[in-house]
Amino acid sequence: MKNIDHIGIAVKDIEKSILLFEKLLNTTCYKIEEVKDQGVKTSFFKTGDQKIELIASLGNQSPIKSFLEKKGEGLHHIAFEVADIKSEVERLKSEGFVPIDEIPKKGADNKMVVFLQPKTTDGVLIELCQEIK
Repeated sequence: MKNIDHIGIAVKDIEKSILLFEKLLNTTCYKIEEVKDQGVKTSFFKTGDQKIELIASLGNQSPIKSFLEKKGEGLHHIAFEVADIKSEVERLKSEGFVPIDEIPKKGADNKMVVFLQPKTTDGVLIELCQEIK
């Protein structure tokens, strides 16, 4: 793993949260995007070398909607940048970690992503992400 790429925060009202985080971080949101395959709307902020991703549900089938219903707003995941997502998934599987989906999917911010089952990471949802070239 190269570094922490971003921290994902689940929010109910992304427009309201964008305003809040612009004030908090004293910077503007640099990207808003919908990832329809995952049923989410995201926005990104840069803070130093790291990013903060706000994630909101696009509908009733979104995993973020069920997350918000169970846990409320707050920390959703930590994303780590990797050089080769497929080999990193294989390495982690050999170490006993369980991917939610073994095949990388197109995610936000021009990345291919795979999430690890929180039951195998002490309750923290971990995202692996690789820049799409």
